[in-house]
Amino acid sequence: MAGLVTATTFSQRPAFALAPQRPPLKPHEPFNFLFITDTHIEPELNAAVGCHDCFVQASKEKADFALHGGDHVYDSMKVSRARSLALRDLYTETAQTLHLPVYNTIGNHDCMGIYNESDVLASDPLYGKKFYQDRFGPTYYSFDHKGVHFIVLDSIGITDDHSYEGRINEAQLNWLRQDLEHMPVGTPVIVSVHIPLVTAMEDYDAPPKQAPKHMGIRVINAWEVVDLFDQYNVLAVFQGHTHVLETVQWHGVPYITGGAVSGNWWHGTRLGTPEGYMVVQVENGRVTPSYRTYGFQTISPHNT
Repeated sequence: MAGLVTATTFSQRPAFALAPQRPPLKPHEPFNFLFITDTHIEPELNAAVGCHDCFVQASKEKADFALHGGDHVYDSMKVSRARSLALRDLYTETAQTLHLPVYNTIGNHDCMGIYNESDVLASDPLYGKKFYQDRFGPTYYSFDHKGVHFIVLDSIGITDDHSYEGRINEAQLNWLRQDLEHMPVGTPVIVSVHIPLVTAMEDYDAPPKQAPKHMGIRVINAWEVVDLFDQYNVLAVFQGHTHVLETVQWHGVPYITGGAVSGNWWHGTRLGTPEGYMVVQVENGRVTPSYRTYGFQTISPHNT
């Protein structure tokens, strides 16, 4: 009898338990865009040459614009003000070779002086995220392109003990709810975020020798965000930070981690993912990403 009760219980589960029922998808025009993430530009390790070569190749792709997934520079968190400004200028100059409109996402390494190693004071007008905002603009925002609504999120939570964690704060969650609610019903949506909302990274990457104090691999309150996506036609979420090429599907939404221009921080491959970027085709309510390498040869090999 117990078996019969169990069978009856399962038969009463909602038909869309694994893939929520969403409104009919509004039509949109087809287009391509680039997803470029974790450039980690620096003068050392031929990183500036690598970024330049990547951008030159990427500029030849058929794409309407580029979406940068964060960590433009390496590493504003722990260096001096002068070094941070030099890195930012180096990135800006190099990125001109893309010859495309670029929509940027903030990464943890784009925040100035938040580590104790830096001599930047919290009173500095460019401290933390202001360093990013001064050059790139808002840390979270949205825009529309050919009938698709793009949402760029800020997943960097700066902690009181001079570190960071993956988090979408309450003010941003409220903004996200309103932004989604104000779209026409059925609008297709694409999201960009630096620290992943959904990842299997912790299942296949070796854990650190010492457990970190803060959750840095993924967004610690991701459930508050992904639950919202159940009500809307989210075609994909593009993520950076881990430097791996990975797709995890949850409730019908692919969470796509886009590798890294810098590979293993300019030392070779990162868990088998070489240096590269994505060309993303958006057509008929589907995204089709294709990862492109660009032939970078590290001068300090250390593949993982």
